[in-house]
Amino acid sequence: MNVEILKEILKTQKQEIQDKLAQQEIIERQYLGISLKYLKAPNILTILGVRRSGKSFLAMQISQALKQTTGYVNFEDERLASITTQDLNKVLQAIYEVYGNVELVVLDEVQNVPKWELFAARLRRTKKVIITGSNSKLLSGELATHLTGRHIDITIYPFSFKEFSNMKTFPDVVTTLERAKIKAKLEEYVKGSGFPEYKIFGKQIIRTIYNDIIFKDCILRYNIKKENTFTSLAHYLVSNFSKEISFQKLAKIFKLGDVHTAKNYVSYLQNAYAIFLLKRFSYKLKEQELAAKKVYNIDQGFSNFIAFNTSNNKSLVFENIVAVQLLRNNTLLEKDSEIYYWKSPEGYEVDFVVKEGSKVKQLIQVCYDLQDENTRKRELRALIKASKELRCKDLLVITNDFEDEQQLEWFGKKAKIKFIPLWKWLLFVKPAFKH
Repeated sequence: MNVEILKEILKTQKQEIQDKLAQQEIIERQYLGISLKYLKAPNILTILGVRRSGKSFLAMQISQALKQTTGYVNFEDERLASITTQDLNKVLQAIYEVYGNVELVVLDEVQNVPKWELFAARLRRTKKVIITGSNSKLLSGELATHLTGRHIDITIYPFSFKEFSNMKTFPDVVTTLERAKIKAKLEEYVKGSGFPEYKIFGKQIIRTIYNDIIFKDCILRYNIKKENTFTSLAHYLVSNFSKEISFQKLAKIFKLGDVHTAKNYVSYLQNAYAIFLLKRFSYKLKEQELAAKKVYNIDQGFSNFIAFNTSNNKSLVFENIVAVQLLRNNTLLEKDSEIYYWKSPEGYEVDFVVKEGSKVKQLIQVCYDLQDENTRKRELRALIKASKELRCKDLLVITNDFEDEQQLEWFGKKAKIKFIPLWKWLLFVKPAFKH
């Protein structure tokens, strides 16, 4: 590819970025502090996540915070679709001619370029390098092969509630008026989406993002021949969020013939960050693998605008939001928690088991409405049952608006249970590092 053509493309991309930064409300991402920490050492920072979750904007915020001259290339630009390994040195020349002697290079969605990881490794010798991508296995796998110990991955997600509401501080005491405003904002968040562009374009952009994931990140990338079958299976999974699924059942429903095909299809959606699965907790690894999994959407926008006939089940949407936040916390708080769900042979179920190291640290139940006595008994009995079996004392129920701390007894066990509204639990998260 001609250097002059590359320069024109980079100039256009540069102008597009500047226009977006000037025209849109830029919400500081909670990941900024941890990103800056990781870039202090001579590492490549890989920002992973679902497409349109704000990876490029985070890279720009990092650049602004570092106050370093930055060269930016978006490889998802259709004009760069035919770029080859041999063209990458010309790309570097174009960066220098457009941006000058840069200190930081951002390679946006670079995973489609052959041998990009060798190019990144060469840049790393003299520059800080940020790579963004929307395929977890492809990016981390290739970097791991060629840059052992010289790159750090962070996974980002669509806006958290704290980012969506743009609340930079959380008051120790919330007034009645502040509480009402927060609740109204939460209602908007629960019924909407955390994708940044949702605030500008509404639900139609969520459908566009979803369709791009299905077609570009899955069907094209993995050369899926049975497009209609794959699309139907994806829609089924997105519609059954916060519920159990099994590969055997998927293979039967969609007549895949082989359970391995079902596993592959699901893994493609996971790699593209459309969905994620939680395993059922067991101390026996074989039981974990054989048991049904619970499926969650990467953002409640898929639950609200893509899923079929969910009847606006707020309890399921609440649970999905909590599931994503638990994963988000691993990045923000520099944790390596393992998240599971729990189910007993008798059918008692707890939504989330948070395991750190060899110990279960917390059990979380999500319950939108505790007014119904049968629901209340079912949810709390399950929590205490799991507490007894897993030897965990930190019991939490995330509610719509109920807050309390109670001592309860079931199954011959007394337990202290904390109840907290979803809005407060979501706003309480404080990143491990601030810039």
